[in-house]
Amino acid sequence: MLTMVIAIAGTAHATTQDQESSDQKIKPFLGALWPWGSKKRKKPLKETPTPSPTPSPSGSPESSNTADEIGTPRPSPTASTKQTPAANATISTDEISDYDNNLPEVRKIIDIAIGLTSVNLDYRYGSADPTNGGMDCSGFVYYVLTKCGVPDVPRDAREQYVWVRKAGNFQAVLAQGDDTFELNALQPGDLLFWGDMNSTSREPAITQTMIYLGREKGTGQRIMVGAIEGGNYKDQPRSGVSIVDFKVQRAEASSDSQVGPRFVGYGRVPGFTTR
Repeated sequence: MLTMVIAIAGTAHATTQDQESSDQKIKPFLGALWPWGSKKRKKPLKETPTPSPTPSPSGSPESSNTADEIGTPRPSPTASTKQTPAANATISTDEISDYDNNLPEVRKIIDIAIGLTSVNLDYRYGSADPTNGGMDCSGFVYYVLTKCGVPDVPRDAREQYVWVRKAGNFQAVLAQGDDTFELNALQPGDLLFWGDMNSTSREPAITQTMIYLGREKGTGQRIMVGAIEGGNYKDQPRSGVSIVDFKVQRAEASSDSQVGPRFVGYGRVPGFTTR
């Protein structure tokens, strides 16, 4: 009896082992045919697609819209062009009425003075030499007269004014109009003076000096030459060494209620005779 039980148990055990062995052999085969078989696989994570690079902007309308969408800065608007004074004005002696009727020494002054207007010189305070790129008003007068052989020319504008007055050649102008009779004696080559009459001194503080050229052909306008920081010629602003219109009328008051310098008068270069 016991022997029979043992035999049956052994047979059952052997059968179990054979079944497990068969399962192990069949399992790979079933796994190949049935991939989601007994063991559950993890679902792979979905990869986020990498965005394609934005194409570089081209000249087409579509590309300009793309550039705006990605935040490409627009070109800044062109800054407004700063207005600058017109170029230095120059003329030839043929444009001056009665030029040939002037004395030789006067024509020499005019020739040298006009020549300086053609080299684009700035107004440069403290300079009496064109090689510096510019000159101030009294430096211009000093340079021209010295080149003409005039002796003892003062360098300062006020000293030039005193120099002319001491020689007895000065004509004061009290009127403030271009048609005043006080200009009847004005001749080409004369020195012109402007001054600040607001000073406490009885004498004007001379601030500007120029050289008178005469009247322009065609227009009849009186013209002068020199170094100036603000003048006009043919309705255009001028600055530096230039031809400018000569007008007696006083400049208009500025924004700070300060009036411009007043024309004081004119005079012959000491040592020169009248024509």
